[in-house]
Amino acid sequence: MGGSSSKNMSAPYTVAAQARHSATLIFLHGLGDTGQGWSEAFKQLKLNHIKCVCPTAPVMPVTLNGGFRMPSWFDIRSLHPDGPEDKEGIKAACEILKGLIDNEEKNGISADKVFVGGFSQGGAVALYTALMSEKKLGGVVGLSTWLPLHKEFTQGQKLQANEDIPIFQAHGTQDPLVPPAWGEMTAKLVQTMTKNHSFKTYPMMHTSCPEELEDVKNFLNTLVKE
Repeated sequence: MGGSSSKNMSAPYTVAAQARHSATLIFLHGLGDTGQGWSEAFKQLKLNHIKCVCPTAPVMPVTLNGGFRMPSWFDIRSLHPDGPEDKEGIKAACEILKGLIDNEEKNGISADKVFVGGFSQGGAVALYTALMSEKKLGGVVGLSTWLPLHKEFTQGQKLQANEDIPIFQAHGTQDPLVPPAWGEMTAKLVQTMTKNHSFKTYPMMHTSCPEELEDVKNFLNTLVKE
């Protein structure tokens, strides 16, 4: 099971920059969601120079939910950090994200001005893609997420292009779905590979909150000033 494909995806929800468009954030939603809700959230942030692209994942059966079909970037087979993973699906989802990055480059935004991010499952795809990327990217926003296929990485591993990539990672301290320990373990590993990683927690469950979104806005605005 797995194997995401862009062929059966709808057009992404897009939020235009408030002023001159000089950077792009591609943000992937979590399991069973769509890009619409996150596009509304980013619309409220009123980012001056950053366009936000919020795609919706292909619909596929999800093992953890008894094979029920829903928007999903890859199959979820276990909630254990050492459980089986949908390697094929994860890598296929990364190709979808790479295609969206390529689209931005075709439209005049260089890869180093493209930020990738996501919530939960979407954040997992964004984080894995950035750490494996051969292109230098602008940064990563990972909310309530984890690093999939973490055994492919080692402590202090040298990244292909993103050794200095800015990463903002955040997690709810009461998250019952993606345990805070997953976020902490991910942060500790990623911090050995990149010099510019921050990890912040909030008193919430598997969701987002205004304080977190304001921190995301500040993270992005610090990196994109015009």
